Amino acid sequence: MITPAFELSQDPDFLTIAINIPYAKVSEFDVYFEGKDFKFYAKPYFLRQVMLTLPGRIVEDGREKASYNVDKGIFTVRLPKETPGQYFDGLDMLTALLAQKKSRSAKPLVEEITDTGTSAELAEEEEEEFDWEIEQTPCHETAESTLHLQCCYGFGNLKSGVFQRLQDELSDVIDVKDPDLTPADGRRQKRLETEATKFDPDHYLADFFEDVVIQHVLKYKPWWVDAYAKKMASEGRSHQEHVNQTTFVSLSEEEREQLRKFTNKSYLLDKRTRHQVYFSLIDILLAYCYEICITEGDKNVESSWNIRKLSATLCWLESFTNIPEVLVSFGRRVLCYPLYRHFRLVTRAFSDTVMILQLGKSAVLKCLLDIHKIFRENDPAYILNDLYITDYCIWIQKTKSKKLAALAESLQKANLTKAHLGFELEELESAALLVQEEESELKAVSAVSKQQLPSSELETSDSEESSSTSSSETESSDSDEQESSTSEDGKINSLQGTLQEERTAPLIDCNGLGRDRDTLTLDVSNEKSKASLQSTSVPGKLIEELGKKMQTAIRLSEQPEELATASYTVLQGKGANYAVEPQRLLEDPSGKEHFLEVSPKKNLLLFVGSTNEDED
Repeated sequence: MITPAFELSQDPDFLTIAINIPYAKVSEFDVYFEGKDFKFYAKPYFLRQVMLTLPGRIVEDGREKASYNVDKGIFTVRLPKETPGQYFDGLDMLTALLAQKKSRSAKPLVEEITDTGTSAELAEEEEEEFDWEIEQTPCHETAESTLHLQCCYGFGNLKSGVFQRLQDELSDVIDVKDPDLTPADGRRQKRLETEATKFDPDHYLADFFEDVVIQHVLKYKPWWVDAYAKKMASEGRSHQEHVNQTTFVSLSEEEREQLRKFTNKSYLLDKRTRHQVYFSLIDILLAYCYEICITEGDKNVESSWNIRKLSATLCWLESFTNIPEVLVSFGRRVLCYPLYRHFRLVTRAFSDTVMILQLGKSAVLKCLLDIHKIFRENDPAYILNDLYITDYCIWIQKTKSKKLAALAESLQKANLTKAHLGFELEELESAALLVQEEESELKAVSAVSKQQLPSSELETSDSEESSSTSSSETESSDSDEQESSTSEDGKINSLQGTLQEERTAPLIDCNGLGRDRDTLTLDVSNEKSKASLQSTSVPGKLIEELGKKMQTAIRLSEQPEELATASYTVLQGKGANYAVEPQRLLEDPSGKEHFLEVSPKKNLLLFVGSTNEDED
């Protein structure tokens, strides 16, 4: 049989059921209702609802009506309430309204008492105070052979051995290496160690100071913000609090279709396990709220990774014992794994989760259905639907709104600070702020110095002009000296060339005797070296004197025969004895004299400068 799509609504006096049956025959409709039971049959459709969650009953008193829209294929039934004005809670929880499948075994091992037992249990839960602290028991060591019996996980710790056949997808879904052999305490210890190694202070400080993107995403308002604002506004005008749940939170047709696909079932949980289920629900909702905030409601391929990575319940199969543990775990993981790691994102997810819980189970169910869709569209993450999300979607439909309200109140009273996370965030921020202040002070000092620079530009320009003038004068004098030294070098080079040419010609000494070219020694190289050294060190006057001396030597070398005859004539005219002392050949304007002296060695002609130059 096919379960048709259906929808329930109500007004103060009637309960309306709309059933979509486009291919049914009107003549074959069969409707039955009494008390809390409602049955509908139209081949090939069959719908049976057992409204155990409804606080009221429906009656058959002649006011009931039924109609069929042939164009739309919708059959509508209006049933009167037994108590007019009574509000039926949970009409949008379609999975819970469907009748449960009966067991095919002859005798069920566990039988659920639906009437008196259930009402007594619900009454007991309503009477007890909502104390969200789980009773602590001492830890007892157990033998290794019995550890595998305690390695349970999933919704209410009802699953075990699931990952033994899913080893390939294990690393892509959870961080526990061997979940079927790792107990809950071991998983928590490994989780804390992994988070400590994953925390990056540089990444945190970068998001702390450069928070432009984070400030932008914090301005985003998801759908539950507007719904919560309308709920708060309506509470001041209306005393009917039950209207708020279905008025401000509505499910889409796709979400309703998914609810109809779920199989209705019951969960037998003790008090400790029920508390763990509620705490894990908070953990999952915190991760979902973070993802919706940073993506601004536009989910992407990383959404599945973000949700399961930020939730220790989904990633480490964690079981919490109190609300502070949930908040600390979520805060630590936000600062370790996602792209944006800022403490304000933690507090934002915290406040959003409180709003969702205060809106009631319709809002919680809508979020869980969205998570179910995200995981369903991701290949490895579908395992988490089987372990947690599907069971949460079914279980939340049967949860009392009073429970969620008490859970929201306890969560709102919880306090989470940076010191609770254990990463020394306050110390890191203080140190970074000190460094930032020092850098700002250095920038201020440099800015002041740049402002004072224009006032001293005039003085600098004057000094630059004077220095340029002096440098130009120095360059002119250096150029003159360089030209004179260049001319001297040219003359010395020409002298060497001339002397080398004269070495092939016959030479005549002071006595008119011819000398062989091999017996001539001229100390010109020494003079050249001295001139080259003096050209870079002596003043301009000394350079001029040296130039004149070189000119004299050149004249002697160019006309050796005439100079020798002239010198001999001068010596005879003066009647000087050549053997006693050397005679003066000529006297230049500078007052220095040049002599031609016979070398004491045989066959050597030596040119010697004046005595004044030697003394210098």
